[in-house]
Amino acid sequence: MGGPGSGKTTVALLKAEAFLGRLDLTEYQQVLFLSFARATVARVAEQAGKMLPKLEQARLEVNTYHGFTWNLLRSHGYLLRNGRPLSLLPPPEAAARLSTLSQEQIALEKARLLEEEGLLHFDLFASNAAMLLERSQSLQRIYGNSYPLIILDEFQDTNEDEWRFIRALTRHSQVLALADPEQRIYEFRGASANRIQEFEEAYRPASFSFGMENHRSTGTDIVQFGNDLLTGTNRSRAYTHVSVTPYAPRKGMLHRAFKFAVLTAIARLNRDGRDWSLAILVPSKSFMAEVSAYLSSDSDNLPRLSHEVAFDQEAAALSATAIAALLEGGATAEIIAERLLRNLCAHLRGRKGEKAPSKPHLELVLALEQLFGGQPLRRVPHKRVLAAAQVIAAQRLDLQLTGDPQLDWIAARHLLDSNTEQVFNQIGIDGRYVRLLGKGSLLRSRLSELWRSAGGYPGAERLVRDALIQDHFQTVTKDWKGIHLMTMHKSKGKEFTEVILYEGVMKGRFLPTEATADRVLQTRLAMRVAVTRAMKKVTILTPIGRKRSPLL
Repeated sequence: MGGPGSGKTTVALLKAEAFLGRLDLTEYQQVLFLSFARATVARVAEQAGKMLPKLEQARLEVNTYHGFTWNLLRSHGYLLRNGRPLSLLPPPEAAARLSTLSQEQIALEKARLLEEEGLLHFDLFASNAAMLLERSQSLQRIYGNSYPLIILDEFQDTNEDEWRFIRALTRHSQVLALADPEQRIYEFRGASANRIQEFEEAYRPASFSFGMENHRSTGTDIVQFGNDLLTGTNRSRAYTHVSVTPYAPRKGMLHRAFKFAVLTAIARLNRDGRDWSLAILVPSKSFMAEVSAYLSSDSDNLPRLSHEVAFDQEAAALSATAIAALLEGGATAEIIAERLLRNLCAHLRGRKGEKAPSKPHLELVLALEQLFGGQPLRRVPHKRVLAAAQVIAAQRLDLQLTGDPQLDWIAARHLLDSNTEQVFNQIGIDGRYVRLLGKGSLLRSRLSELWRSAGGYPGAERLVRDALIQDHFQTVTKDWKGIHLMTMHKSKGKEFTEVILYEGVMKGRFLPTEATADRVLQTRLAMRVAVTRAMKKVTILTPIGRKRSPLL
């Protein structure tokens, strides 16, 4: 056990290196390293590349829990369904199907989709993987022999199903668990304060504590500040390279002080070196969208700041599907319009994840679904949406494509984000956060092949759906240079040169009014995770006066 940057991963890799050096291992045996975040997996793989000889790198499998359990279920899941295969229910499609249901209905529908349609929701990966291994001692032995050492990262965040899966997977393996009980920020998804004790009771392991060791932000008080946040002893104390800055919001320019702080950080980072990363961490997704829009504007006579946003994938993925279908086109405007409207329904249902769409949007979806069944639209706003879809379809028929997938994608997206109907405009806006068509990407290559063979993009929608699924499991190393905006929870497993935590005046509060004791604890834990992502400096912006965060 140990805190952020204490060396848990490094020691685990050294353990893997020593284990792989044993003479009694066969060629097909590997060490398995499991973590939750793709960012962590990519970072571990990169670190292993620097620490381990090439031969041993090939015998270290680094994967996410989701990625590993899906591989297991994709290969052997038919055993749970009397020989019938399993298929993945992608998160965007799941959101579109489930967003209007109650929590009780959602659980029942996930079970029905699996039983009747063979569609497996991500939330059911661990429970079904556990069930599969529990029912098959042969699989337990095969996986135990294949992975004689299994390393479990972020163990404190495992929920009950994941813990059950781990116990079934590791019956014939050595186990090394890495944990920090003070980084347990996923209680809302079932992480338990008792999990580490349960591990000790199940395995009777040797325990090692790295305590306050810190190899990420040496020469600073960042980790000490994060630890003091948990106890409340941080208030009125000074910390090296940690700045708590109260700001006075100005009427009509609520975020001006924030952008000044970002510009100051950029100037400081540019003085210190060329390769730097700056994370802007906020409390909520809705506030993140507001901050992103502000950074992209010059409304306060301050420069626009290019940045990447770690939005949840549902909105971007559903918009990508709609844009791909528009890029693909159709024989007639009627075909294009109906396909666009069907994708609009999926986007409206699912862009907020499993959170229900607004009442007007749900009414529009229901009206359009009745239209597909032959019933005419009755309300004027709904008729305007239909008319807008017909206009977009006509524009698509007239669109001159170039054969460059990226340029043609932007042209198709522009038909949406330039439309006067907000629902189509939003698809275009969400589509700006799709990162699938960079140089050298597989999707770009395949779209180019379509153009060369067909003079168009038939099958583009299917290609994009496949690319989105591959992207979800992909663990390639990400270049974290530049400015990155995300929620505090999203920052887990990452590290940046500097970090700015930004609290808003009304929206984006670290703590809601009259927060419960449990909510206060969860916020303290999340803030500790957020500040300890920094290697060099942390800046925390909170409103001045009565709006100042009580935690600061």
